[in-house]
Amino acid sequence: MTPENLLRPPLTTQKCTLGCETLDRCLGGGIPCNSLTELVAESGCGKTQLCLQLVLSAQLPLTHHGLSGSSLYIHTEFPFPFRRLQQLSYSFRSLYPQFFGNNDPCDHIFIKGVDTADQLLDIMPKIESILLHSRSRLPIRLIVIDSIAALFRSEFENTSLDLKRRSLLFFKISGKLKSLAKRFSLAVVVTNQVVDLIGASEGINGLRIGNLGCLYTSGRRVCPALGLAWANCVNSRLFLSIKEEAVGQENGLVDDGGGVYQCRRTRRTLHVVFAPHLPESSCEFVIKGEGVFGVET
Repeated sequence: MTPENLLRPPLTTQKCTLGCETLDRCLGGGIPCNSLTELVAESGCGKTQLCLQLVLSAQLPLTHHGLSGSSLYIHTEFPFPFRRLQQLSYSFRSLYPQFFGNNDPCDHIFIKGVDTADQLLDIMPKIESILLHSRSRLPIRLIVIDSIAALFRSEFENTSLDLKRRSLLFFKISGKLKSLAKRFSLAVVVTNQVVDLIGASEGINGLRIGNLGCLYTSGRRVCPALGLAWANCVNSRLFLSIKEEAVGQENGLVDDGGGVYQCRRTRRTLHVVFAPHLPESSCEFVIKGEGVFGVET
C-alpha cells in the first residue's frame, strides 16, 4: 500500500445476479466474486432456495449480470434437493430460451457430497486442479457449500483441544476458499445455521458484529452458528429471517370456541449484517414455485 494507491478509485468487482432485480439492488448488484459470502438462517428460511437459484443464474452471460460459468455445489446435508433444482431449471430455461434452447442448465452444475470438515479440506486440491485445467465452454465460476455448520455439528466436543482444532479448520478452509476465489475470480457462497441466544449479552460472546446488534427469526433471538472464530473467516454475512404475522380476519369463519380465525402470512427478509462494499440494508422476499423474488416496498 502506497499513498498513491489511496487516490486511485477502487477496482470494480464482478458480481453474480441472484436472479431477481430487487434482491440484486439490495446487494449492490448481486453476490461478489473474489470473496467469501455467507448466508445465515434457520431451517426453512430459504438458504438452499437462494443457492439453487444462484447456480442457475451464474450461467447467464455477462450482459445479463451472470458469470457465463458453471457451478460446483458441495452439499453436506442429505438428500440433495434434485427435484427442486429441476423445477427451478425448467422455469429458468423458460425465462431465458435465447440462451439455453433445449439445453438443460443442470448439465453445468457439478454436485459433490461431503460428510466432514476434513473431507472438505481434502478435496480442495482436486477442486483447484479442476479450475486450473478445465477446458469447458462454461468454466466453474461459482462454488456453493451448503452448509458449513453441518460439518462441525457432532464431530467436535466442547473441550479446549477440540475448539482449537475446530478453529484451525475454520481458517484452513476459509483461507483456501478465499485463495481460490481471488485466483480464479470466483464467487464463493457458504450457508450457515443459527443457534438460540440466551441471556442479556449483545451479539456473539457479548460483541456486536455488523449492522445488527441482535438477530431475530420466528420470534426467537438467535446468533450464527460456529461462533466468533468463523465470523472472522467470511467477507460478507447475509441473514435471512422469517416471521409469521396476522394480516386480518376471515369474517364468517369461526372455530369451535366461537372465536374468529385469523389470516396469517409468512414474511421473509434478507438483511445485510456486514459487507465491505454494502451499507446496512434489507429486502423482503417470497419463495414461489418459479423461484425466489424480492418484494418492492
